[in-house]
Amino acid sequence: MTNEFTAVLPTGKPTRKRGSVVVRALRNPAGFVAGIIIALVLLAALLADVIAPYGAHESDLSRLFERGGDGHLLGTDGAGRDVFSLLIYGARSSLIGAAIAVGVSIVTGVPTGLIAGFYGRWFDQVGTWVSSAILALPGIVVLLAFRASVSTSMWAAMLVFGVLLAPSFFVLVRAAVRAVRNELYVDAARVTGVSDARIISRHVLTIVRAPIVIQAAMVAALGLMIQAGLEFLGLGDRDTASWGQTLNEGFQNIYRADHLILWPGIALGITIAAFALFANAVRDALDAADAPRTAPAPPAASSVDPSVVPTSTGDLVSIRGLRIAYGSADDATQVVHGIDLDIDRGKVVGLVGESGSGKTQTALALLGLLPDGGRITNGTISIDGKSTTLAQRISMLGSDIGYIPQEPMSNLDPAFTIGSQLIEPIRRHLKTGRHEAEARALALLERVGIPEPERVMRSYPHQISGGMAQRVLIAGAVACEPRLLIADEPTTALDVTIQAEILDLLRDLQQEHGMGLLIVTHNFGVVADICDEVYVMQMGMILEHQAVGELFVRPRHEYTKALLGASLEGGPSRRQREKEQLR
Repeated sequence: MTNEFTAVLPTGKPTRKRGSVVVRALRNPAGFVAGIIIALVLLAALLADVIAPYGAHESDLSRLFERGGDGHLLGTDGAGRDVFSLLIYGARSSLIGAAIAVGVSIVTGVPTGLIAGFYGRWFDQVGTWVSSAILALPGIVVLLAFRASVSTSMWAAMLVFGVLLAPSFFVLVRAAVRAVRNELYVDAARVTGVSDARIISRHVLTIVRAPIVIQAAMVAALGLMIQAGLEFLGLGDRDTASWGQTLNEGFQNIYRADHLILWPGIALGITIAAFALFANAVRDALDAADAPRTAPAPPAASSVDPSVVPTSTGDLVSIRGLRIAYGSADDATQVVHGIDLDIDRGKVVGLVGESGSGKTQTALALLGLLPDGGRITNGTISIDGKSTTLAQRISMLGSDIGYIPQEPMSNLDPAFTIGSQLIEPIRRHLKTGRHEAEARALALLERVGIPEPERVMRSYPHQISGGMAQRVLIAGAVACEPRLLIADEPTTALDVTIQAEILDLLRDLQQEHGMGLLIVTHNFGVVADICDEVYVMQMGMILEHQAVGELFVRPRHEYTKALLGASLEGGPSRRQREKEQLR
């Protein structure tokens, strides 16, 4: 595993952070304590011959079942052996047994789960069938049968136990891999010629690291318990010191020497708890290593153009001092830093900036639809001159506020026809009958330029094209004649011809209904074609606000100039050309 990662500091200079996952896990207080316990147990197992006061088989028959003291810290057993020494030697055999179980289950389950999840086909079918068959077997019965018919060795039994637990890793890894194997970054790696083995080890295995760590801790704990349980039943090797053997003897002499149950029980409980706590700490360290180490700093306040300071309040929407953050109060990451934004009735406002600038977060806050973990920490959102709450904005969705999301195909429910998805909100908000709602939906589909609207009403989302799906979403967004329409990247993934048609349609609908329209985009071509005014956003702050004509002729902020230089070739926009043709 590569134990390095790169973090980009606000200065933009890459800084190399070093340190293993184990070191980061030890910075967690619970992980530190658990790590110390595990280290002590491991040292005791490795150095048993050096640190144990007595040998594993050294006994004094004159001192049986003593409770402690006089050279025997924790007492003696029925053979006069020192209990403390037995615990030290027992740690060795118990940990070796658990390690065998964990190693076999990982070596067997993880590679097969990766292959089955990534490739599928016959290997997936066979692997799933075999793992289901193994999981259906009664494990303890299999272990007892193995000991009786094949070998009495406890370590051989733990090897079999590892095979019985391998399906737990197979199922876990297979499910995780199937969830990511069709992600775009996997396809991108294939396109660049990266081998499947490299993709699996580099891009896919990282997804399942943390679950594997937790599962390994569970298997280790189960291995310790199963081994101790078998030995407790008297099925272990009596010539090998172990915690289970001591428990067995203590149970047989519980009224005479209950300390023989107490000390190995404490050792087992503490060791199992330490494995679980340390696994959690390692998982948290892996998650932290995958997360950005330092959030980028917002632009300095001095770099914001004076044009963003509002001189009047928008008569439809007015946002003041909006701040959005993710995470808990003690460890929150702010993504929008006190912005102001206004939308007037009958105006088209563009919110433009590069990916990650906070455009969509601002729109979702206005809609009241921030993802889990996101919240408005400061500022107000006023509609019609009145400050609104989250609940009030949500109640306006569909009626007063319409929304056109990105990726139209993923925003239409594949289980319902287009018609049912259009009719339902019309009936709810306009309180109409089904026939009237159906007639209105047909008229909307025809208005947005969809041919054969009756056929489309009966179709499911997978039966229409992406451009047609975008028109369906636009029809749904304006179905109840909202006063505010928010369009988030409405032309993403559409070809240029369809883009132009969609923009013309949005402009026409906006003018017909007198709506305020907020266009969220990174495309200055869209801004030039449809917007009346534009806000330029970077790193959660609005840097410039101007009328569209002024912005393209005289951009004030250096960031705006850089965006324009990167996205436009200096020619007039389509709307400018159309105006010139009309003169």
